[in-house]
Amino acid sequence: MFDNPVLFFICGLGVFNGFLVALYFLFFNRERRVQNFLFGLLVLFLSMRIGKSLYVIFTPKEERNITLIQIGLSACFLIGVSLFYYIKSSLENRKEFPVKWKLNFGVLTIIIVVLGFVFPYEYAKGFWNSYFVYVIYSVWGIYILASGFILRNKFKKILSRSEKSTTSEIWLIWVYVANLLIFIAYLIGMFYLYLVGTITFSIVFYVLLIFFLSKKNREVIFKDIPEKYASKKIMEAEAESLLEKLNELITKESLYKNTNIKISDIAKEIKITPHKLSQLLNDNLGKSFTAFMNEYRIEEAKKLLKERKELTLEAIGFEAGFSSKSNFYATFKKVVGLTPSQFQQQFL
Repeated sequence: MFDNPVLFFICGLGVFNGFLVALYFLFFNRERRVQNFLFGLLVLFLSMRIGKSLYVIFTPKEERNITLIQIGLSACFLIGVSLFYYIKSSLENRKEFPVKWKLNFGVLTIIIVVLGFVFPYEYAKGFWNSYFVYVIYSVWGIYILASGFILRNKFKKILSRSEKSTTSEIWLIWVYVANLLIFIAYLIGMFYLYLVGTITFSIVFYVLLIFFLSKKNREVIFKDIPEKYASKKIMEAEAESLLEKLNELITKESLYKNTNIKISDIAKEIKITPHKLSQLLNDNLGKSFTAFMNEYRIEEAKKLLKERKELTLEAIGFEAGFSSKSNFYATFKKVVGLTPSQFQQQFL
């Protein structure tokens, strides 16, 4: 038990505001979107879990309400799945809640509710604290890993700096990182300092709240993509066909060797608009046109570095399609992890 009033106020205020945000998205938000509902669930379950921690830390053992503790642990079981489907629905711009998502939520909810009745915390503390707590954190961790996997292209986009990330993409990355930090903090708290999870939640909550308070950010993050753009989203089957044609054309014609090649030139060859080609690369590969073409150029450069040792490194860069020596060196190092000369040394 702790009795620091300042610490209690900071953490308690974070939990209280978390509940307010959750209620807003679940019941009062005018934008009735799947994404907003799932975000409300995520914040609600997080707030319940953090509230449970706060309650245990600052309440004497003999005065604790066992039911509140069990509710807090149960909420933790549903944090990961809420995070995963919030991110997935946002990336896919979902308009409805798929049946299989509801089944997933339903199964997890039934499991935790049934266990709560069969093994009530009041009489089965050993089961909850020594056994099932590891199941709860394992489920949470699995969904965090799955969420990171579906966000991988957005992380690559930010790290590569080949294209500016949108506000919505940055928001999703922030939400994911915040949940990851809270999860790690609770893992640390299991073995070292229990309070660290509560403090971490308060910190990341206020950071996200600052981002959220901007009207411009709210309008971008929590509203649907306008239909005139959403309706043009390329279907998976069509996207696969276009990508096959695109790769075949570039490989066959060695178009990447042309330093002045434009996206409009290639779009014309495969009979689509430049906008649609850009959308195809961004939505399906997570790459800009420049990054996409540079991948071909890097592969060509690697081949030349192995086979054409009589050529200078600068000549190899131009032969592969790079517009300048500096561009060749910088791009090669970023993609391969070695400079062109370091790469070539392996084959001398």
